[in-house]
This record gives sequence, structure tokens and C-alpha cells, in this order.
Amino acid sequence: MLPTVSLIIPCYNEEKRIRSLLDALLAQTYPWGQMDVTIADGLSQDRTRELIADFQREHPQLAIRVVDNNAKTIPAAVNRAIETSTGEFIVRLDAHSAPHPQYVEKSVEALLADTAENVGGVWEIQPGAEGWVAAAIAIAAAHPLGVGDALYRHAREAAYVDTVPFGAFRRSLVEKIGGFDESLLTNEDYEFNARIRQSGGRVWLNPQIRSVYFARATLGALARQYWRYGLWKWQMLRRYPATVRWRQALPPLFVLSVLASLLLGFFFPVFWGLLALELGLYFGILFFAGIKKAIHLKQIFPLPGLPLAIATMHFAWGSGFLWSILFGAKQK
Repeated sequence: MLPTVSLIIPCYNEEKRIRSLLDALLAQTYPWGQMDVTIADGLSQDRTRELIADFQREHPQLAIRVVDNNAKTIPAAVNRAIETSTGEFIVRLDAHSAPHPQYVEKSVEALLADTAENVGGVWEIQPGAEGWVAAAIAIAAAHPLGVGDALYRHAREAAYVDTVPFGAFRRSLVEKIGGFDESLLTNEDYEFNARIRQSGGRVWLNPQIRSVYFARATLGALARQYWRYGLWKWQMLRRYPATVRWRQALPPLFVLSVLASLLLGFFFPVFWGLLALELGLYFGILFFAGIKKAIHLKQIFPLPGLPLAIATMHFAWGSGFLWSILFGAKQK
């Protein structure tokens, strides 16, 4: 008999996305009788729980339970859901996602084949709303200039990697290395994978394991997201300095160089020229990327949109990282 699988979903105020996620779970090729769903809800203030209850009444064949996440943080949600669930295998998902029909089946196949201790797949990133800004953000969120070598955003070949989004693993792995670190409000998945690798385990990315992920809808929401990423990345790297990658150093160094040139320019005017050269080269590269994407899509919106979105990601991530170094990060 196939192993039992618990799908784990952190959730808060997701009335716009929760139904599409639940529909995607119902469409899974893995047997419903061997699969259950645990949603850890951060006490949503919108219609999220009402929509979940409606779905439960309509589709009782898929076992769904909702647990309270009083801490209202992602790692706490994951841990509460794991503690409540009973499946031999755990597949973590996100309320902003919609897994392809074979997502669970392919994940279980990889675990049964002992490919790795944690397996994950590739995001197909789609706009979080209508309009050219949201469309440009979705492109930027999968563009190498925006995300570097984060392979789960654009990989085409399977490989052993540092981390995967969400992930699927045996319950025994959590019993061995512990759950998700609740002191990290972001980057908790990367930290979990770092402990897997430190314990001698492997992390496997398979592009056949696919899910749709809905990007942030506005530049403001994107900036807040990447500020949090940078803020908590430094806190994670302090604990695991060996996990530092070159791409992680570039945004804070870039932001630091811009700030330093701005300040030094008041005393040494040559720095104004250096700043203009640096920003000119930077935005020139982004503008060229926007041109290429506009030609490829035969649409004009990437021309202004892609540079705006990628610059927002870089400046927010780098600023959050530097802020965390100087002032630390507080839980909210």
C-alpha cells in the first residue's frame, strides 16, 4: 500500500487563493484515501475559513482539518500542522500556490526511491493580479537577474541543490533534526534544508514536480516581501555562515555602495560621478533585459516593468539585509 501523506499549508487571509489551492489538491493523482490536508490558519480576518468549510462540505472525500496558528508566523504554522497531522510523508505547500496534479505522486516517488531526504520542484510563477505591473513582477520573480541561481524558479534539469521551496520529506526526518525554526520569520525553509545537509542528508530538485505560484501584485508588496527576505537572511547566515553564496552578497554590497557614494559625494564630488556611472550601468543592464523580454513576448510592458520590479527586489533585499546587520531583526 502507498504511504500516507499529510499536506501541510500555512495560511492567513487567503480568500482570493484558498479555493484554487483546494481545487488543485482535489485534482491530485495520489489516492485521496492515503492523503490528508492540514491548514494552519493564523486566525484569518477575511472569508478564508468560510471558504474552507464550504469546500469541506462539497468534497468530504478529501480529509481536511484546520488548526489555529496563534503565533501568526509561517514556521509556527508549519510546526503546528506537522504536530497535528499523522501522515508518514509530509508535503509542505503554500496558500499562494496551486500544485500540478502529479505533484504529490512525483514527490512520493522520489522519496520512495531514496533520491534525497527532502525533494521539491519548480515554481511556474504567475501574476498575482491583473495589469502590467503584476505581470512584470511575475517575470522578474523568475528572471536570473532578479533571483540569481535560485534554481527552483527556472531550472529545467533535476539536480541536488541547497534548498527547495516547500519540500516533501518523511516524518522521521523531523523527528531526527527537529522542526522548523520559529525564531526565523522568513528563510525558515532554507534553514531547515541547511540542517538536513549538515546531518548528511540531501536536497533534490526535480522539475517534474511543478506548482503554480502567484507573485506579489504590487511593487509595494514586492518591496515588503524582499525586505523581509533580506532582514531574516542575515539572521540565518549568522548561524550558518558556510551557506553564504555570492548572489546573496551582491544586493547589500550594491545598496551599500549607493549609500556610500551619496554620502561621500557631499565631500568629494567625484563620487557623484561614480554613482551616476554605477546607476547608469545598472539600469542599463536592466533596461536591456526589459528590451529582450519585450521582444520575446511581443509586448511593451516588460520595458519599464522588468527594471522597476528587479530594482525593487534588489534594493529592498539589500536594505533589509544591511538593516539586520546594524539593528537586528525583531519578531512581529
